[in-house]
Amino acid sequence: MGKRREVPLLHSQRYHQKPSSGLGVGFSNLFNTIYDTSKYGILQLNNGLGQTPQMGWNSWNFFGCNISEVVIKETADALISTGLADLGYVYVNIDDCWSSVTRNLKGQLVPNPKTFPSGIKALADYVHGKGLKLGIYSDAGLFTCEVRPGSLFHEKDDAQQFASWDVDYLKYDNCFNLDIDPKERYPPMRDALNATGRTIFYSLCEWGVEDPALWARGVGNSWRTTGDINDTWVSMTTIADLNDKWAAYAGPGGWNDPDMLEVGNGGMTHQEYRSHFSIWALMKAPLLIGCDVRNITAETFEIISNKEVIAVNQDPLGVQGRKVYVEGPDNCLQVWAGPLSKHRLAVVLWNRCSEAAIVTAPWEALGLESSTSVSVRDLWQHKTLDRNVVASFDAEVDAHDCHMYIFTPQAVSQTNSLVSFW
Repeated sequence: MGKRREVPLLHSQRYHQKPSSGLGVGFSNLFNTIYDTSKYGILQLNNGLGQTPQMGWNSWNFFGCNISEVVIKETADALISTGLADLGYVYVNIDDCWSSVTRNLKGQLVPNPKTFPSGIKALADYVHGKGLKLGIYSDAGLFTCEVRPGSLFHEKDDAQQFASWDVDYLKYDNCFNLDIDPKERYPPMRDALNATGRTIFYSLCEWGVEDPALWARGVGNSWRTTGDINDTWVSMTTIADLNDKWAAYAGPGGWNDPDMLEVGNGGMTHQEYRSHFSIWALMKAPLLIGCDVRNITAETFEIISNKEVIAVNQDPLGVQGRKVYVEGPDNCLQVWAGPLSKHRLAVVLWNRCSEAAIVTAPWEALGLESSTSVSVRDLWQHKTLDRNVVASFDAEVDAHDCHMYIFTPQAVSQTNSLVSFW
């Protein structure tokens, strides 16, 4: 028998909403002054960003330190020419190695003059001219992971520098951190970014060391829940499971981040990459392309350009999907699912076994009453089944592959446990 996982589902509260301070009967005109809410968010990240998971590209997984302003410009061009930008991939994020190995005499970060001779402001102007956004990287330590200057104890000056360059996104890493608690190291950069007056997406890369899902919602727009991904099946599946633990803590304004996509980098099969992309989309993970989009293959493009799968990731309800049912040897036959807006469910049948097998999703595990009839939309075949389904649904899935669907109940009972989401 398969096992149903009892995981509390995130309620549909919208976070970072400004509390109401409207007048009512019996309150004086001083009410709003006494109970002022105009500073709400100054000590929390209330920047209006991240209402859906961020989408874009990051340089690290493919290029590592071999980056330059030419690579960044050509990548921005490719996001436009391929149509990926139109699908939502709008952040062009520079990772480590963009800066010189020392600060200048004024104590400021300086772009490497050989690889970024025009400077970051000019690069931001170029990217913005394409209708895209520019991201940059620093570290909540003395040095970055590749031993460039970090921003620990320089938060105010560095945030002001990033804002002066019109940067839109900061990935903030965790190397050379002097063993200072991340709960002490990450909020100062939040405060410094807020103080600049520029709206900058704040991506915490703390590696999940101190369980940031428990404390980072008031600090960043997303937080890494795991160590770095690498381009292997074992790494990807391990990280998916680690990130799943924190499903109840994500939502609009703050997302669990299981690291960037490896789709297209060559270390996994097409089926494994399809699973990677499907599960990341379902988990409401950031969709940050990690391959060389200037030379993208048709197979890779087919995966990362799937509009129906992207729509699951960007669904406005903002509830992270999770593992709800497992069976088979070592629990390798898995059902992952999550509620969507408009009374729908996203469902992934994932075969992590070494051979093709039938994966079954029972209604009880999905939170549906057994008598509920659903229509089934296949997001990879782009087809709607010609019949409705009741009680359970199964499909034969190849090894390491997945099928992804949207279930739309045709008659949702008032007692259905999912009704509270909508």
